[in-house]
Amino acid sequence: MVRRINMTLYELTGEMLQLLDMAEDADVDEEALKDTIEAVEGEIEFKADGYAKVIKQLEADAECLKKEADRLSERKKAIDKNIEKIKKALEASMIATGKTKFKTELFNFSIAKNPAKLELADNIDMDSVPAEYLTFAQPTIDKTAVKNAIKAGESFEWAHMVQGESLRIK
Repeated sequence: MVRRINMTLYELTGEMLQLLDMAEDADVDEEALKDTIEAVEGEIEFKADGYAKVIKQLEADAECLKKEADRLSERKKAIDKNIEKIKKALEASMIATGKTKFKTELFNFSIAKNPAKLELADNIDMDSVPAEYLTFAQPTIDKTAVKNAIKAGESFEWAHMVQGESLRIK
């Protein structure tokens, strides 16, 4: 079989649909039509193999990039942790020596107060907190519970199950 590599999958799909339309015509030579359909199907399968190779390579590349991103993220966390340790050691040294503000040729150093932050007690009686200091979350739908209810036979006018499709390459 001669491969028509220059034809796109889109063009092959169009050709296949035209052939299927022709198959409905009673005047068409059935054997020639059958051979042509088989040839186009073979071309589509050939193209599909090429697409699958590209998809598999891209999936491998994406997985490799994910692993590298994870590795770099862990490295960043380690560096950030070391920065905090070094800052705390320098701060402790400055406080211990009483040298809480000074300049060098390159940098200025000082121990400064941070903005005040609110800390809440661990066991607050929420009834004792005035309403103006409370916020209430918007209600949300428990999708898992609704899905299980529908599977169990219940029906709702505001929810339904949708079954999608996707390409699987093995």
